[in-house]
Amino acid sequence: MRWLQVQEGQSNLQALQLDIVGFLAILGEGSVLANAQVSTLSKWIFLPRLLPAPQALMRPTRPEKLEPVPGWVTGIFSGMSTDNINHIGNIICDANNLPAHSVRVVSIRRKGVAALKSKTFAPLTLVLFLGFFFSAVLFALSIWRSDGMSTLATILLSLLSSLIGWGNKWTLRLPVRVSDAQVPQGDVVIRYPKGSFLVVHCDEFVARELYFAPETIEYMLEHGPAYRILSLVGTMMLMGGVICLANAQIELQIAWAASYMLLGSSYWIVAALPQKVHWDTSPYIVENECLSDSDMDVKGYPSRNAEKPTFTQALWKAIVLSKSKDWVRQSNACPDTDAWNEWLGQALEQAQSKGEAPRRREGKRLQKKLPKHLQREDGVVTWEVPDWNPQKVLGDLLKKEKPIDNRKLSEKAEVMV
Repeated sequence: MRWLQVQEGQSNLQALQLDIVGFLAILGEGSVLANAQVSTLSKWIFLPRLLPAPQALMRPTRPEKLEPVPGWVTGIFSGMSTDNINHIGNIICDANNLPAHSVRVVSIRRKGVAALKSKTFAPLTLVLFLGFFFSAVLFALSIWRSDGMSTLATILLSLLSSLIGWGNKWTLRLPVRVSDAQVPQGDVVIRYPKGSFLVVHCDEFVARELYFAPETIEYMLEHGPAYRILSLVGTMMLMGGVICLANAQIELQIAWAASYMLLGSSYWIVAALPQKVHWDTSPYIVENECLSDSDMDVKGYPSRNAEKPTFTQALWKAIVLSKSKDWVRQSNACPDTDAWNEWLGQALEQAQSKGEAPRRREGKRLQKKLPKHLQREDGVVTWEVPDWNPQKVLGDLLKKEKPIDNRKLSEKAEVMV
């Protein structure tokens, strides 16, 4: 069995070929792109360091907006609606991981005028400094081994990250509040593809910032052609760095391979973390509220009930929280049939039977009436859920509904044509 081709005068280590180590420098695009936008928002983006797959950030064109999340957002009072969820709005509540057919309710308030930004110290910051550490160590090793090719590779690949930072550094701009006048409630209902609902109680300014007005990306390097020239220079630096790396001493190639493998693994781990850990969301205060028949864990998220939840039950609870049915039609949350229309009317009537607003319950005074998880000293806004079976009512209405005669529909269509 052939292992290494050792020539006369060579050791086993010298016979080891690692010319392919340069490919490690361009692997891992997915983990780098996962947090590309929030990482380029940070001031640490200019730090010279090793960066796996730098070509992922040297795109022909830069994103003009943050990536939206699939879902439907509808204003309960304003009537506004969109067919996707703004990236920032989704980050604030982090509700896209709700279980299917579950309901969560929160209230959001704006604190001051501070801008939303990336966290100064976060997991992304750690991997940035890890890349800087590897760059410094490899540069020192290259000088110590008197390896000019490895030294040049270190300089090119480290400065490449700073060049990429210059081309991609941006600032987030949200809509600015220009008036101190009193604004109406901007409550919204968000329906996720898995049939879960998030009801947000907020004013109109918060709703506009987070859900209806698009975020604006302002790049430090605004000129498009200048950015493309910068990307071309960066591509040349990447090619030159990989060529120099392939001609470095074998001992240093081993060090390079180990550095990129550890760095790539670190980026992969950071990419697997929730995106909220990278953002500074302190300008917004999110308070969890709850339904009287729901179990709440320590984070305020509703847990699964004993019986398997259904979309009808989730829709019913969203109506209880919104005290409205208009948004249901605007977001196409249910079929437009006589049975469903009748059910919506009954659901709204039942929901409004408990009043138009929630009551703030103090745990100490209602210990006998509230389950243990609602007995909190600071109180929690609890929405009363009427004793009504939405699943049974809908089933009865569907049984009463006349079956559709497909033949008559076909004849009617022929007449219309």
